[in-house]
Amino acid sequence: MSNHDPHLRTPSGKLRLRSFGVALDGTPGSFNAITDVPGVSVGYTTLISGDGPLQVGIGPVRTGVTAILPRPVQELATPVFAGVFSQNGNGELTGTHIIEETGAFNFPVTITNTHSCGVTRDATLRWMHKVLPAALDTGWGLPVAAETYDGFLNDINGHHVSVGHVTAALDSAGGGAIEEGSVGGGTGMISFGFKAGSGTASRIVEWQGKRHVLGVFVQANFGKRHNFTIRGRRVGPELAEPAIREDTPRAEKGSIIAVVATDAPLLPHQMKRLARRVPLGIAMTGGYGYHSSGDIFLAFSTANAEAALAPSGRIARADFIPDVDIDPFFDAVVQAVEEAILNALTANEDMMGRDGNFVPALPKELLKEKFG
Repeated sequence: MSNHDPHLRTPSGKLRLRSFGVALDGTPGSFNAITDVPGVSVGYTTLISGDGPLQVGIGPVRTGVTAILPRPVQELATPVFAGVFSQNGNGELTGTHIIEETGAFNFPVTITNTHSCGVTRDATLRWMHKVLPAALDTGWGLPVAAETYDGFLNDINGHHVSVGHVTAALDSAGGGAIEEGSVGGGTGMISFGFKAGSGTASRIVEWQGKRHVLGVFVQANFGKRHNFTIRGRRVGPELAEPAIREDTPRAEKGSIIAVVATDAPLLPHQMKRLARRVPLGIAMTGGYGYHSSGDIFLAFSTANAEAALAPSGRIARADFIPDVDIDPFFDAVVQAVEEAILNALTANEDMMGRDGNFVPALPKELLKEKFG
């Protein structure tokens, strides 16, 4: 673990947005990450190999998988109250039907590339049966697995993400400061014509003398350069360079997955309301949910564990913050989503992938010049 201030740098030393003095709204948690929510952990497997012309099944490889555990391993069978929202459904997030039906899910969440989503879902079941066999010995599971497209840089039809890679991401999940940028499922992702991928942020929300944490994790792979906006300043039109380099024009296949977590006691309908506010944070950066974009969002609360288990034969009681007091949590979602996306762009470097396709990093000089 790095000794750097986690608000300014990732554990490996990559710069985060706040290192450039950009003025942001709200108060972040200790690590400014989804892992500020107690019990939530994140793990990655990152796959980078090969250069040159595409050879399907061989490479180049620029992909990976991200694992988000909503509870500690031994508590993963305990559901979390949850809600989902699809702003634009050109994508996949499995398990949404049961979340809509029951307002809850259990087991880890995985995020990867579009053609590996099924592998990560099935591997999660294998892993759960290994680490917590009682959860599946007499029952069944419907894990949440999500995806965005990385085929511009990655040999996406080579199916390089394996069960072992998913297991490694799940096994490595931890709390505290986490990496951002081209790691895990975000390895081959692009936003606004810049290298993007994995990003996170958090906010503290005070309610009736109690401090609650709301954290966000995004896999950012969306947006057109001319719309790119930082803190209300539309910087995209002046950023023709550095440009993506490719042999033929790139078809727009952008998407974003966002996971919102909180320890605040909120009910399933309230979690859905939080998920519905994610697009507002995306719009703050210039994302407008274009036709081919899969913009799908999950929100969950780690509170009310006993009620979420819903024991048979007796009344289950859950605490919840009244809807009339929910606005500060809406603020937190918008603020954390915006910052998580910008962190994914900031904590990044140029990347070359299949067929010499090149994606530049967001110029740090721009952040220094306009916001430093």
